[in-house]
Amino acid sequence: MRDTISQKIQTYLGQQAIYKDKGTTDNLFVGRNLPSFVKDFLIKRYARGEQIDRAGLNNFLDTVMPKGDIRSKLIDGQEITLLTRFNVNINLIKGIRQFGIIDLGIKENEGVIPDHVANKHVDDLHDGEMWGIIKLCLLPDEDGKKNHVTMVDFKPFKPYTSVDISFIQNVRRNFSMDEWLDLIISAMEYEPDSFANMHQKLEFVTRLLVFVEPRLNMVELAPKGTGKSFVFNNISKYGWLVSGGKVTRASLFYDKNKKQKGLLGTHDFCAFDEVQTIEFQEPAELQGALKSYLEQGKASIGNVAFTSEAGLMLMGNIGLTSDQRPRSPRYFDELPENFKESALIDRFHGFVEGWFLPKIQTNMIYKGWTMNMEYFSEVMHNLRVQNAYAEVFDKIVEHDPKAGVRDVTAVKRMAVGYMKLLFPHWTTPEEVNLQEFDMFCLQPAINRRGIIRQQLHLIDPEFKPEMPNIWVRQ
Repeated sequence: MRDTISQKIQTYLGQQAIYKDKGTTDNLFVGRNLPSFVKDFLIKRYARGEQIDRAGLNNFLDTVMPKGDIRSKLIDGQEITLLTRFNVNINLIKGIRQFGIIDLGIKENEGVIPDHVANKHVDDLHDGEMWGIIKLCLLPDEDGKKNHVTMVDFKPFKPYTSVDISFIQNVRRNFSMDEWLDLIISAMEYEPDSFANMHQKLEFVTRLLVFVEPRLNMVELAPKGTGKSFVFNNISKYGWLVSGGKVTRASLFYDKNKKQKGLLGTHDFCAFDEVQTIEFQEPAELQGALKSYLEQGKASIGNVAFTSEAGLMLMGNIGLTSDQRPRSPRYFDELPENFKESALIDRFHGFVEGWFLPKIQTNMIYKGWTMNMEYFSEVMHNLRVQNAYAEVFDKIVEHDPKAGVRDVTAVKRMAVGYMKLLFPHWTTPEEVNLQEFDMFCLQPAINRRGIIRQQLHLIDPEFKPEMPNIWVRQ
């Protein structure tokens, strides 16, 4: 069976297929902290079937990720080339582009992007975080009193300047539902056979809904060790993971001093990990901005109207009984006070029951042929703006006319997200298998929104626990 699937992957995915072997990968990238989408890009570049040109890859890494003290080399007058992530800040007051490299401790006010580099890459060097190959050197300021780090050259990390969605749609037609689900899981670097059943697999890939559907807001509570951080920190360069600490309106929405957008303005989604440790600075103001944004996709920050299509994912731990079920029926008791307000919770669309997922062990790491993660991350990013799936939903789904707008919106966004992930080839109502749509898209969406409603009822009895009737037209 595995040989058959491997052959199909290589045949239909072609250049977007990749052979994964974590043992080999870890050895190749030891000492270099890179996310999966970057590793897959590099492996693909130096892969020869199931073999890797180790010498070529090592030479490339030594060139763009030199070991040693980078800061000392800059002080010594060396030019340094790096494959790295960095932040760009457009300073309107000074009329310059600045940059910082978090991993090297270079702050945004210490790095300068000269005009000749900025003008050459004006579409790529925008506000926010990005990956690229940059050449750096240390130069004195105009007054000669201090130094600054100058970006001498820049090459954006863009393996795919465009993605043809019709390609992945045609590929999907050659796989069964089971095979496609396993392909997604293996692309995420996990062994599909290590999941106990279809329910576990679906729960696992539900984490990807915020990758493909704009303004989708989800909550996941799970025991430690189920891979939450890995998924949101390694799969896509279009998301951002916040791991505890203080969150401000400036960092999340808009910084009035810097006149630049925050995390929700520069990414497809923002995930709060270890949400129990998240602290709001100025809680009342941030809660108000969040409620407005989660409802409408916009918020007022001072005299600035902030808008975005980014989703928000809350992830936290939850205490379980010996039979791996929540100790309390009140799930949101696990959240910090900032997130316990019913009006705020109501604006989250769905809930992931992370206690159904297995803890990640070494035998769960995938080895074999699968889809290149860097390519898949671009596919998911591009699926966000494909409106055919929402139009299909409207044509095949009905609901009680008295249904609440938030419930219908939540179910639609999640069901559409499932279509994009699991059935990207369904772009017209005639192509939809209504039974599969109901089983794998609509009913999971109704159930996940239903959990939100049940929890709201426990917090505030004014909220009714029952979901409205939503069904597939026959």
